[in-house]
Amino acid sequence: MNIAWENPTANLAKVREVIMATDADLVVLPEMFATGFSMSPELIAQPIDGEIVTTLQSIALQSGKAIITSVAIELDGLSGSNPRAGFVNRLFFFTPDGVYLTYDKRHTFRMGGEHEKYLSGEKRLIVHYKGLRIRPLICYDLRFPVWARNRGDYDVLVYVACWPDVRSYAWDTLLRARAIENQCYCIGVNRCGDEPKNSYSGDSVILDFLGKPLAQAEPYKEEVITTELSAGELNSFRAKFPAYLDADNFEII
Repeated sequence: MNIAWENPTANLAKVREVIMATDADLVVLPEMFATGFSMSPELIAQPIDGEIVTTLQSIALQSGKAIITSVAIELDGLSGSNPRAGFVNRLFFFTPDGVYLTYDKRHTFRMGGEHEKYLSGEKRLIVHYKGLRIRPLICYDLRFPVWARNRGDYDVLVYVACWPDVRSYAWDTLLRARAIENQCYCIGVNRCGDEPKNSYSGDSVILDFLGKPLAQAEPYKEEVITTELSAGELNSFRAKFPAYLDADNFEII
């Protein structure tokens, strides 16, 4: 999608219309879909019970679909589950019953100053949904294969992104690499259009476990792409080519 810069109301109205009209179990939106990749969190970040999160909950409930995206969230530092104060680039997995699970972006984009504006996360998230185990990540995380490495506990990698067109070759290459090395489906959803500092080609894609496209968006165009993921086909491939059995053990510190 082409994101209206720092305009949550307009972006929420757009995605509501698209999601309600889409026949899918899971809908994936770009990183910071409601505002664009803004480095002014003091202007665009909302509390966890703000308009963006509550509207997405409502859309998930009304549509009967799960939704993945990220939102700039302000932490108050008072909650026991959020002892820090500040801002995070937080990914949400909204289930069709309105419950959500979250992941805070671990690798904040240094070259864009994100590391100075947003706190980094430390915890992995894996969601069991429709017979598949989904590992959602955010944009710059794509460049760090150790953080994404499959430990035998997921089937689908999902990256939501605001990845500029000047680095689109890296986007395409790294998505394929993550699918192949982790023997998993890989979904990359990127915005298109322009914002004050960058232009985006989108290049959203759904890859199979061989790194081959199952569906691919046309560059620089707003578009909905869909496909069907099969746990059976994935498990059959893993059984025939069990490279994961020779994977190295490691610990992230």
